[in-house]
Amino acid sequence: MIFSLRVLLSTRGYATHTRPSKLKGTMSLDHFLQRQRTIHFYRKILRGTKAIRDPATKKESRGFARAEFERHRHVTDLSHIRYLLSTGKTEWENMERYIASM
Repeated sequence: MIFSLRVLLSTRGYATHTRPSKLKGTMSLDHFLQRQRTIHFYRKILRGTKAIRDPATKKESRGFARAEFERHRHVTDLSHIRYLLSTGKTEWENMERYIASM
């Protein structure tokens, strides 16, 4: 009976039975949500830099934002990701106020 159950589970992909080879590289729901928040924040920065009139300053600002996101690309610790998003949003809010006053 145990042998037939193993054969059945190995031939069919039931939701209760996970195969490590198929699930390799998947992320948790929390990681997925943080990734979506990060992408949303990056796009918000890109949209916000459109208000910068000087092309060189706009390019430099976008380059800086991209470099910061790339520098932290491989961070996987959720608390560190939350910290980075929080501090990044605070910095961006300050930058938005500066851009609005230009």
